[in-house]
Amino acid sequence: MTSAVPDSALADTLLARLTETYAAAGDPVRARQASAYMKGVAPFLGIPTPERRALSRTVLAGTPRPGEDDCAAVALRCFALPEREYHYFAVDYLRRHVKRCSSGFLPVARRLVTTSSWWDTVDHLAAHVVGGLVAADRALAARMDAWIDDDDLWVARTALLHQLRFKDATDTERLFAHCLRRAGHPDFFIRKAIGWSLREYAKTDPDGVRAFVEENRHRLSPLSAREALKNLPPS
Repeated sequence: MTSAVPDSALADTLLARLTETYAAAGDPVRARQASAYMKGVAPFLGIPTPERRALSRTVLAGTPRPGEDDCAAVALRCFALPEREYHYFAVDYLRRHVKRCSSGFLPVARRLVTTSSWWDTVDHLAAHVVGGLVAADRALAARMDAWIDDDDLWVARTALLHQLRFKDATDTERLFAHCLRRAGHPDFFIRKAIGWSLREYAKTDPDGVRAFVEENRHRLSPLSAREALKNLPPS
């Protein structure tokens, strides 16, 4: 699958319902506050998350389960709209239906990661969508080896975070290698992601993470090392 928007009658129905329902619920004051909090990455409608998810259930009521093309069409069309709540709808939709998508969906996921990029969408796409695709087709892990070196920091962050939910299925060698590949990156979001990915894996293998950090402390940023060991007792 390419990242072009497929034809989808289901997407036509959902987008018509969604734009009418969300727009009617907008609050300009909340919208300005939310946009400021998110550093102006996108305009907002101003719908609090609990209310937004309740509205989403209304939008989705009675609609069939999507196929892969439907998932792509819904997500890409939502991300083409400026307001952030539409992007959130798309992320929630993909989280719910990622098992209906094949490895060919990865280019769509990459396009979403690189559209109006900020942690609020990228992190969910990384852990639940890209991670779900890789978990279902381990051959995609080799694509993460390319993503980790990408010049786009959000693509690299996605590679670092895609195994967040893998627990004992984590490819430890790849996780540690990815952390070291970007250990010298100056950006906060990469350094934080290194620490976060290690901290999460420490719930499964605390001794392994502690040993990795101690061995590579001279290469890891203080932020990455601190985050990795945050929930571990002193050795």
